[in-house]
Amino acid sequence: MFTSATRSAGLERTETFVRTGARQYAKARNFDFGPNNRANVSTLSPYIRHRLILEQEVISQTLARHSAGHVSKFLEEVFWRAYFKGWLQHRPAVWSDYQASLRTLIGQLEAEPTLLDRYNAAVGGNTGIDCFDAWARELVDTGYLHNHARMWFASIWVFTLKLPWQLGADFFLRHLVDGDPASNTLSWRWVSGLHTKGKTYLARVSNIVNYTDGRFDPKGLSTTAEPLTERAEYEPQALEFRDELLPTESYGLLVTEDDCYPETLASGLQPVAVTGGLAIRNRSALPVGIEAFNFSSAAVRDAVDRASRHFGVEGGYFEADDWSESLAEWATKHHVNTIVTAMPPVGPVADALSAATHALARYGIRIVELSRAYDREAWPHAQRGYFKLKKQIPAIIDRLELDELEPVMPQRVAAGDETRLSSGG
Repeated sequence: MFTSATRSAGLERTETFVRTGARQYAKARNFDFGPNNRANVSTLSPYIRHRLILEQEVISQTLARHSAGHVSKFLEEVFWRAYFKGWLQHRPAVWSDYQASLRTLIGQLEAEPTLLDRYNAAVGGNTGIDCFDAWARELVDTGYLHNHARMWFASIWVFTLKLPWQLGADFFLRHLVDGDPASNTLSWRWVSGLHTKGKTYLARVSNIVNYTDGRFDPKGLSTTAEPLTERAEYEPQALEFRDELLPTESYGLLVTEDDCYPETLASGLQPVAVTGGLAIRNRSALPVGIEAFNFSSAAVRDAVDRASRHFGVEGGYFEADDWSESLAEWATKHHVNTIVTAMPPVGPVADALSAATHALARYGIRIVELSRAYDREAWPHAQRGYFKLKKQIPAIIDRLELDELEPVMPQRVAAGDETRLSSGG
């Protein structure tokens, strides 16, 4: 489905969907017709997740052809991703706690043969539940699942198979080409009754039969979904959009898989070199799926190639668990003390940059993270439930000035404002 992880492919897919599918999206989007028929959804999520195309561009192109009322459901789906990112940005401990519990559970897989057998049956598509097994194989083979299938899959994983939600979230994040740390983690928590406390999502046979157009008729599904519980309470923290780039400052430009449109960062200021860093293997201690790895790697390489041509400078690429040494060598080679990159949301890239920032400071090298207008506008409204953000969508679109794709310079945003699986639509 995603043979080309390039900006040009994302733009072409956007144009096709806006022209042929956006108006019918609300009516047909919930149907999973199988991997060979995705015409009812946009399949833009891998390109938006890597920001090969920007949310603003998708919104702008959609509204240029359709009235907001006719495409409101699609626009809301675009903002769901911003909601999840903003919510997790207010509560980064949810991510770090998930990572810690995941490491413990991976250790348990090695120590508990019964748990390992149940886990292997699930990820290998050998549970005997027809739809679940097909989706497990589809995910590994293609790197993609329809959003509705993701919800059913997670519900069956948690409430029928009684497997830890963290291992299921990890399975998704390792294989999805649009694997988004915020959307994925929080959606699994939502299905399990942790995101909206006490509210779960139950996969029902009749729903699956209907929305898969009769392709599946699963047997043995749980008819109840008792919500999971946890001791931790996660209160929202203040958002912080960090550093500024001085107009006279010489800098190197770093591209990551979280933002592959570097030409619009630090507009008007010329970098001396561009490099791309890949953090996808840091998603898990378990192996990352080949489809997900190839897409992220190709997206970063495409971004570096475009940026190096755009700025007329040398482009490079590295992959490492610890970015400190690679970035230090690159900065020294190009005689820069400042590295500029797009501000990453909570996740593996942010973790890699945080570790590198502390290490590089010893050598007098700083990392400047520039935020984008879209995040600055949307994230502050994502402290609680989605519907507080939803009410702000028209005003946010008005303020974005959709023809303007420049990043917004940093400032601190105070806490005090307000579900689903990482969007496959």
